[in-house]
This record gives sequence, structure tokens and C-alpha cells, in this order.
Amino acid sequence: MNLLFIIDPLETLKIEKDTSFVMMREAQYRGHQIWVAKPSDLKFLDDKVSVSAQRLLLNDDPKIWYEVIESKILLSSNLDGILMRKDPPFDMEYVYSTYLLEALENEGCLVFNRPQSIRDFNEKLAITKYPQFIAPTLVTADLTTIKHFIQEQKEVVLKPLDGMGGSSVFRSRPDDPNLGVILETLTEFGCRTIMVQKFISQISAGDKRVLLIDGEPVPYSLARIPQGSDHRGNLAAGGRGVAMELTDREKEISSALGQELSAKGLLLVGLDIIGDYLTEINVTSPTCMREIQNQTGFDVPKMFIDSIEKNVREKS
Repeated sequence: MNLLFIIDPLETLKIEKDTSFVMMREAQYRGHQIWVAKPSDLKFLDDKVSVSAQRLLLNDDPKIWYEVIESKILLSSNLDGILMRKDPPFDMEYVYSTYLLEALENEGCLVFNRPQSIRDFNEKLAITKYPQFIAPTLVTADLTTIKHFIQEQKEVVLKPLDGMGGSSVFRSRPDDPNLGVILETLTEFGCRTIMVQKFISQISAGDKRVLLIDGEPVPYSLARIPQGSDHRGNLAAGGRGVAMELTDREKEISSALGQELSAKGLLLVGLDIIGDYLTEINVTSPTCMREIQNQTGFDVPKMFIDSIEKNVREKS
């Protein structure tokens, strides 16, 4: 197969923990051709979408981990599958790239995850589709409503709707002397919609990342455990990752969401679960494959590429 990965610049990837790298490496091991491009390499011209891509040969040397074999302009007919792995922020440039990828999909090329579903599933707001699994949650830009909610819940987490990696996530209380400036900053003085959630004390045991592959859960989660006084478990924010077997509650949530997400073309999804509560549904570029594989021996990239191959065979 010819597989195209839409990713961030190669020089920014840290292969010792990067999920896209282990996907590409597993695909290469099976004899598939690995192509890469950035969203800015997509273009519409002469009534069709094309992409300026590079074909790579990968190795495990963290300093020189790839070699560019060739550069070429690819059309949908040249590709068996496209994997959208660009990290957020989910800004308008990201949205524009999903429209171009959707055009390639309409020409018959499989795109994972499906561009329309990426747009439909905001990673923060998507949890509101499953209210039975979420903690008390407010989404608004209205400062009065937010302050009233914080008074009711006593302790909350506030976050923007387009962030990643724990960026700009605040923990606060009604008596927090910094609450006013937090609200002004996040909402841009009441002009920007944010999410406020009741603080879940089980975060001390980890913010669990549960991976779903074509609707089926990987049997281990990665608990991202806050360190020191930081309330955030995100690995990007300094959290410590510990692989754990799925709990009954995590299996229940995975079972309830899995097939619906798969049917929408969301082949790889990262559910974030704290205690008994679903807190996010990650569909842009879910991570943690490598950490789970390294700690448990479970071959997550194999499960994923198995699913890619299955989808390509069924399409054929």
C-alpha cells in the first residue's frame, strides 16, 4: 500500500515517544510505502486536489531517523490511504485542510480519521453527546453563568475548546483571588466560549487515555499522573505515564461509544477518562501508543495497521 501521513514538520517529532512514528514503522515493516506531507502541502489546482509528498525510509536512530527516498506530487489515485496526524490547535487552517482531504476522500481515497467527523467532533465538546458519562459541565462565554456554576460546584477546571496537552487549563475555586483574571483571559472578556467542569479528585490516580481502534479498545490505558503541585496529568505538562489494564467503567464507556465512533469513520480515538467520568474525545492525533507498548508489550501499532489493512481490503 501507499500510505500518506499528514503530520507536523519531521524535525519536530520525538520518535522515542511519537505515535505517528510507530505507526509508520509498523507499516514499513509490512512492506508498505510511507509518504509524508504537511497540511500546507495540500492544494487544489486544475479541478483536483494534489499533495507534494516525500517518501521515507525509517530507522530507529533518534538523531537520523529517516531518509527521504523521493519527492513527488500525489493524487488520490496514487494512494491507498491517508492518515491525518497533524496536532492541534484545531484552528481554521486545520479546518481548511480537512476540506481538501474530504475532496480526496470523495475521489475514492480512504482518509483516517474521516475529515467530516474530525470537524464534527470537537475534542472538548464531543463529550456532551454522552451526558450519562460526564461530570457536571458548563459550556458558555457568559461570565455571570460561569461564576454561578463555580459557586455551585466549589472546585472546577476551566479550559479553552481548541487547546491540547493541558495548555491554558486552570483549576479554580470561588475564593480564588486569580479567578477574575482567569475568566477574563480564557473568555476574552466574555467573547470566547470555554468549558468549565467540576473538578474530579480522582485525577490524583491519573487522567486515563483509552485508545479505541475501529471501535475496539486497546486492553490497556495510559494513566497520566500529575506530578508535584500541578493538577494536570498531560504528558506535555509533565505528567508521568503509567500503563494499566482497563477498569470495568472504562470498558463500559468504550463499549457504549466504540461502534458509533467507528461508524463515523473515526478509526483511532483517544478517550480521556478521570475516575468514572469521560472528559474528552480525542480524534485529531491521539497518542500514547508507544508508552503502552513499551510498558505492557501489547503491540498497539500492529492492531492499528491491521485495521488500516482491513479497511483498505474491504474498500477494494
